[in-house]
Amino acid sequence: MNKRVMTSELAGAWYSDDPVRLTHEIRAYMEAADRIAVPNVIALILPHAGYRYSGMVAACGLKQVEGRTFERVIILGPSHRVGLMDAVSIPDVTHIETPLGEVELDTTFIAALRKNAAFLSYEAAHRSEHSVQIQLPLLQHVLGGFKAVPIVCGQLEEQSAREIAATLLEHSDNKTLLVVSSDFTHYGRSFDYVPFDDDIQEKLEQLDLEAFRLIEQKNLPGFLAYIQNTGATICGRSPIAVLLAMLSENTQVRLIKYDTSGNMTGDWAHTVSYVSAAISGQWKTCCEKGDGCPCVLSDSDKIGLLRLARYQITRKLMPELPALELARSPAMEGVMGAFVTLHENGMLRGCIGEIFPRRALFDAVKEQALHAAFKDPRFPPVEGRELGDISIEISALTAPHKVKSPADIEIGKHGIVLYKGTHSAVFLPQVAPEQGWGLEETLTHLSLKAGLPSDGWQTGCEFQIFEAIVFSEH
Repeated sequence: MNKRVMTSELAGAWYSDDPVRLTHEIRAYMEAADRIAVPNVIALILPHAGYRYSGMVAACGLKQVEGRTFERVIILGPSHRVGLMDAVSIPDVTHIETPLGEVELDTTFIAALRKNAAFLSYEAAHRSEHSVQIQLPLLQHVLGGFKAVPIVCGQLEEQSAREIAATLLEHSDNKTLLVVSSDFTHYGRSFDYVPFDDDIQEKLEQLDLEAFRLIEQKNLPGFLAYIQNTGATICGRSPIAVLLAMLSENTQVRLIKYDTSGNMTGDWAHTVSYVSAAISGQWKTCCEKGDGCPCVLSDSDKIGLLRLARYQITRKLMPELPALELARSPAMEGVMGAFVTLHENGMLRGCIGEIFPRRALFDAVKEQALHAAFKDPRFPPVEGRELGDISIEISALTAPHKVKSPADIEIGKHGIVLYKGTHSAVFLPQVAPEQGWGLEETLTHLSLKAGLPSDGWQTGCEFQIFEAIVFSEH
């Protein structure tokens, strides 16, 4: 592969272009920063102003990974100048140069991400964009050797953030550090944001920390609603949304340091807030990579999940049933989407699930079994007399990703999600083979399911695909 180097344009403006002076400045910040005992840090939220403003806050966050080794660092920052609706961009280079040397990109990891059509390479999004590049000298100094995955995020709706998160999770492991680059509230007339004009310091801190409380709770819908309701000018809201969509129940978010430029300069008419935070835990991913992968579903895992689904349905009808004793294996703890399908005497009796991975497979199956039996609007709730005639099928789903055209869909291998305006519909991978449909016939039926004309799939649609590990009682 030919070497392609992008030189960061920030040196001399956002930080010193003299490597000796820059190293001295960063070292001074790091030596002054306190290290808090946050174990197993897998992600950081760091500010991205000029070092003279946010360097100390950033150093307090980076102090939590000092001495650690990571194979790769994913850096997610917002796009300040270029519009990228529901998409992200990774530069088409192999290295990024800063005054502290070249940072190699993880091109193999990036190639895997690019299979999702939402991962673009748009040169203009990286030219003069400081949000990602400002983190590189800090990371070079603190971590030493690592490969970078620099990602500039466009304006992401919740669904797009979850899709980006699912793709990142699919390829990440516990040798991956995620850095989310974001400043918090930008207050002042120059930012067109003056929600209050008295007690600015106190009210600004309250505004910022209420937003952080929702991050701490890993409440993605709540965080986005808070931004919408308050107008809070948190520039990295999309990268933060991706982070929240990636976090499992077993992760913890901890505030490390909060400060404002107003506190440093005394100018409260024009101030920016800075936060550093550390996220501890493990990335929960699931796959079928084979040897050594903790997320491969063994036969006993599949049997256990089927037992869980049947138990959930049976106990709903028979509350006196004793508790189920079932150990949760590492594979069951993996984050995956899941559908539970019920058949009665060979006929569909219910099918409900969740496409985007957001929690442990065990928990997804536990809830969706109840939904399939009692909340599928196409069928009446299952009754006790039917239990003996019902068979259960579970589909554990890989992360969906966009494809450029229907030609990229492989019948029998790929599940399909169709979006067109406010219309959407999904088919699991097994649907088309069970019905004997080819691609065009499958898409015709998918259009009809979405409430579109039979040929609605031919224009103006977005398609996402996923794969499934399918297993059943029979």
